[in-house]
Amino acid sequence: MRLTRYLTALALAATFAPQPAEAQRRIPEPQIPPPSITEYTPRSTLVVPAHPVPRAKFPVVDMHGHPPTLDNPENIRTVLVAMDELNIGVMIQTRGSSGERLTNQIEAVRAAGQTDRFAFFTTLDLRDVGPGSGAQIAAQLEADVAAGAVGIGEIGKGFGLGTMKADGTRLTLDDPELKIVWETAGRLGIPVFIHTGDPAEFFEPLDMENERWLEQSIYPNRQLNDRARFPSFDALMAERDRLIANNPGTTWIIAHLSWYGADLGRLGELFDRYPNTVAEMGAVLYDLGRQPRFAREFFEKYSDRLLFGKDSFQPAEYPYYWRVFETNDEYFDYYRDYHAFWKLYGMGLNDDVLRKIYAQNAVNVIPGLPTAALGN
Repeated sequence: MRLTRYLTALALAATFAPQPAEAQRRIPEPQIPPPSITEYTPRSTLVVPAHPVPRAKFPVVDMHGHPPTLDNPENIRTVLVAMDELNIGVMIQTRGSSGERLTNQIEAVRAAGQTDRFAFFTTLDLRDVGPGSGAQIAAQLEADVAAGAVGIGEIGKGFGLGTMKADGTRLTLDDPELKIVWETAGRLGIPVFIHTGDPAEFFEPLDMENERWLEQSIYPNRQLNDRARFPSFDALMAERDRLIANNPGTTWIIAHLSWYGADLGRLGELFDRYPNTVAEMGAVLYDLGRQPRFAREFFEKYSDRLLFGKDSFQPAEYPYYWRVFETNDEYFDYYRDYHAFWKLYGMGLNDDVLRKIYAQNAVNVIPGLPTAALGN
């Protein structure tokens, strides 16, 4: 009898024992033709309180603004209408411009009487870098800052991925020829806003376990897993980190949370290692909204190091950010299905953190940023 009970217990234990992850993922084959990944759009039956936030609680600096070129009254008015509706006090134009294209925008905004609402970053021409290029780029930077630019950026992802030197080799992020440029930025007291790489999933094999499979299948140019053409994600970030370490007197604004939104601990290590870094959060809301509790803890711990940025100028998309940051709402849609197939949750940030990430940190990091529209 005891042996029978023992064998029965063993059988039950085997039946209900935790299964390997591979086994847990297996499901029975559908008995009707399954939909494609784009056809399957189930309607949620969950009923929970919803608190849409069409307007930010406090005035905002959009650190990563890509509005239309602000060189004519019509564009300026159009952008201002959206800014007023959303409570964006200051838009930083980070759409790359330098020289005449930069000064034309600065002068148009001045003529429109809107210098309190817009600020401008200059860009760098990193094509065909060779001996002496660094000094030429630094000289143009000085001219652009004298004309009114308050920072450098957005330095695009091509730097490190596809920008080539005059000799035909890849221009690495830590190329010594450019050191004079970063030193000039430090001397002028302006930040450098740099976008390095793309989501780590773009550098990984495009298989059925890749979270960004759909996006890469829609946009094949986002596939960066060919090591003969592109460095690995970690190698690229290591180059960027050497760039920061070699220029401690320069303030670095890291775009897109360094694409560490799915590994905020790694971003925290970056902050701890390099006190001259801050990060903006454009286009990574999908990662913050799926980990609301840990993300809130992270934002509270590093509340002085995070800046709001949106990236693409689509006014209808900003309220998703306000809702994630300001509410405790549960299980609501993200605005781009191909970025994320999961739902968002509110982080419920307190007012002190909101004020910092929305505007105060930007004011602290960017000398010369207009503040009249921020209530400061």
